[in-house]
Amino acid sequence: MSAAVLNQALLELIYDAASIRRWNDQVNPMDFTELDKQAHKMVIAYVLAKIEEDLNPGSVNWLKLIEGGIFEMLHRIILTDIKPPVFHKMMQEKGKELNEWVFAKLEKQSADLKGDFRQHMQRHFFETEYAQREKRILKAAHYLATQWEFNILYKMCPFIRGVEQIRQDIEDQIEDHFDLAGVQKLSLGRKTAGFVDLCGQLRFQKRWSQSPRIPASSVLGHMLVVAIFTYIALTQNEVSEHRKKYSFLAALFHDLPEVLTRDITSPIKDAVEGLDEIIKDYETKQMEAKLLPLLPTSWHQELSYYTENEFDNRVLLDGKVQRIPAFADMAGDYDLDKYLPVDGETIRCCDHLAAFIEASVSIRHGVSSKYLVEGLDNLLHKYENRIVGKLHFGKTFRNFKND
Repeated sequence: MSAAVLNQALLELIYDAASIRRWNDQVNPMDFTELDKQAHKMVIAYVLAKIEEDLNPGSVNWLKLIEGGIFEMLHRIILTDIKPPVFHKMMQEKGKELNEWVFAKLEKQSADLKGDFRQHMQRHFFETEYAQREKRILKAAHYLATQWEFNILYKMCPFIRGVEQIRQDIEDQIEDHFDLAGVQKLSLGRKTAGFVDLCGQLRFQKRWSQSPRIPASSVLGHMLVVAIFTYIALTQNEVSEHRKKYSFLAALFHDLPEVLTRDITSPIKDAVEGLDEIIKDYETKQMEAKLLPLLPTSWHQELSYYTENEFDNRVLLDGKVQRIPAFADMAGDYDLDKYLPVDGETIRCCDHLAAFIEASVSIRHGVSSKYLVEGLDNLLHKYENRIVGKLHFGKTFRNFKND
C-alpha cells in the first residue's frame, strides 16, 4: 500500500489564521493575528487544565481539550474576524445554523482525517453535554488571551470612545469563569501569570527575521502550527491517544526556550562543531533559572521533558528520559500514558513542513528572497524520500512546491 500524504487544503487553512488581523478597528501598536491569539489560548488552556488536574486528578480529558482547541480555531478561521459583540449575538440567535454551515464548509479539509475527527468535531459543536469541562477551560483561556492583547491596546489609547466598555465586558466574562481555580490564580498576576506573559512575548519574535515574508508569523504561532500538524500526522498514522496528547503538548512548547535566547538559526548552530550542544546547555540553564520557577514545582519535569531533546522519540521512565530509536518502536512496551510517549521524529518533520509552507506561501504571494528559495530547496531535498509510518512527507512537501 502506498504511503499517504497530509491534506493540503487543511494545512493551508490553518495558515489562513496568520492573515486574520485582530483589533483592526482600534489603534494598534503591533499586528495582532488570529494565529497568535489561538496559540496563546492553548498555552493558557494548558495552564488552566494542569491546575484543575492538580486539584482533581483525571478531571480533564486532554485529547478532548486539544481537539476542542483545534475545532474552535477552524471555526474562527471560517467565520474570519467578526467583532466580538456581533459574533456573540450571531451565535446566541443562530448558533446551530452557523455551526452547521461551518461544519459543512470544513468537509473538504477534514473528510479524510482518521480518528473520528469529524464525528468529534460534530459533537463538540452540537452536543451541549460533550466535553463540558474542556469547553469551559477553552472559553476561559479565550478570554484571558483576549485580555492579554487588550491590556496592550488599552495602555496606548485609554481615551478611545468605547474602550472602557470593552474592558468591562472582558473582565465580566473572566469573572464568570472564576469557578476554575486557574482563572483565580492567573488573575492574581503573580508567578503563573508571569509564565503566560513570557509565552506571550513569543508573539513579538518573528520567524525568518532575515527575510521579508507574507504573511509574517511569530514563534508562538509557529509552535501551535507544529502542534496541530503533529496531531494531524499522528491521527493519520492511527497511533494511541496518549501519543497524540503528549506529542501535541511537546510540539506546542518545542520552541519555548527561544523566549530566553531568541531564534538561533540552524546554519549558525551547524557552523561550528559543538556549538549546538553549548546552546542547548545554555537554554536548559536559562529555563531552570528564569522560566520554571514561575510554575509549580510538580510541573517542572514535564515541561523540561517537552523542551529538551525536542526532536527525539522518547518516553519518561522512572524519572529519566529514554530515547526510542524509530517510529515503529514507539508502539512497543512503553506505549502507555504513564510513560508520556512523545513522537519527536514526527514533531521534527512537522516543524520543517511548517517552515516549508511558510516559505512557499510567501513566494506564491509574490514576496521572495534567496533565504526563502534556499530554504525550500534544502528542505525539499532533505525530505525527498522521507516516510514516517504511513505518511510520505516527501510527497506532502512536493504538493506545496508544485502548487
